[in-house]
Amino acid sequence: MASIDKFTLLELIRKVGLEGDVDFLREGLKVLAEAVMDVEVSQQIGAERFERTENRKNYRNGYRNREWDTRVGTIDLQIPKLRKGSYFPSLLEPRRRAEKALLSVVQEAYVHGVSTRKVDELVESLGIGGMSKSEVSRICKELDDVVQAFKNRPLEGEFPYIWLDATFPKVREGGRVQTMAFVIAIGVKSTGEREVLGFDLGTSEDGSFWLTFLRSLVARGLRGVKLAISDAHEGLRAAIETVLVGSTWQRCRVHVMRNVLSQVPKASQAMVSSIVRTIFAQPTQEAAKQQLSLVVQQLEGRFPKAMGVLKRAEEDVLAYMGFPREHWKQICSRNPLERLNREIRRRMEVVGIFPNRDAVIRLVGAILQEQHEEWMVGRRYFSRESMAKLTGEQTLLAPTSILQK
Repeated sequence: MASIDKFTLLELIRKVGLEGDVDFLREGLKVLAEAVMDVEVSQQIGAERFERTENRKNYRNGYRNREWDTRVGTIDLQIPKLRKGSYFPSLLEPRRRAEKALLSVVQEAYVHGVSTRKVDELVESLGIGGMSKSEVSRICKELDDVVQAFKNRPLEGEFPYIWLDATFPKVREGGRVQTMAFVIAIGVKSTGEREVLGFDLGTSEDGSFWLTFLRSLVARGLRGVKLAISDAHEGLRAAIETVLVGSTWQRCRVHVMRNVLSQVPKASQAMVSSIVRTIFAQPTQEAAKQQLSLVVQQLEGRFPKAMGVLKRAEEDVLAYMGFPREHWKQICSRNPLERLNREIRRRMEVVGIFPNRDAVIRLVGAILQEQHEEWMVGRRYFSRESMAKLTGEQTLLAPTSILQK
């Protein structure tokens, strides 16, 4: 840090008193980040700037621009370049894996002759020049080892809640472009932390693929599932019933609402939506079921198809109300997983068409691993106290079950 100019620091300190705003924080963070990079580069090349020493291993060679997204806004960093090899700041390492995965996908696209203007713009924005095919293979191998280790790791502890969903990348295979199914499972442990449980890629989102996927999760240690949240995909639902025996299925409430409104004329959708939402505002599951019956009676004459959809979904869409009230907002729908899926789709759109299946696993697996690590060091998704209620409630039910037997 000795390379930070003391007058620069004094100027920043003055700005605290004069401004005290986000602009100061952003500028201060930029100065400190560039000072850290200067120290790291000096250590890597074995010499300070303009220093003559026998220990020197390399030389500085200008800078490249890189935007860094922080809590105080986007900062334009000047990252030092070296004559030989490369330097990457340690402060950007948490996001480096996904960037390397994206880079490898881009480079494979070039190798396979499927480059686009979008890919060219991406490469330019990353400040990346050409790479040899052997270097691409080396990067891919390094990433594949890390992603596969994460994908196949043992699952430890119990996961009372899991969410399941699929997204659909385009992949070049067998001389043509196919839409494939990338399936994802996330879960909450009995201690309240979220984890990415698993992911896989298949040619279609059919029942047999979901069955194989869920069995692989169980083989890796998945246990204690009490509620599985997903959409109404028949193959997925059948796989849940077959593999996760004893668990309850929660049909995504958002999807049920969409299905109901799809049977209602557009002019009446706002009114019907408001009435149906009163069901989910009830304080208990029993009260919600009673309200659902009232809503059906009120609207069945005008919208028989919509009310038919609602009646058939009653048990599955209200399943979440049998669990601690503190969890209802998160376990009533696929929204916790949908937000992750949106980020994945955004990153996949940059690539467009993946050159092969490995490229999909590599890129999306790296994104999921980064998300998993952020969850591990972040706040618990549910508090220990609320998770203890889940266990406590089921313990209280046990004597009744014994008496019934």
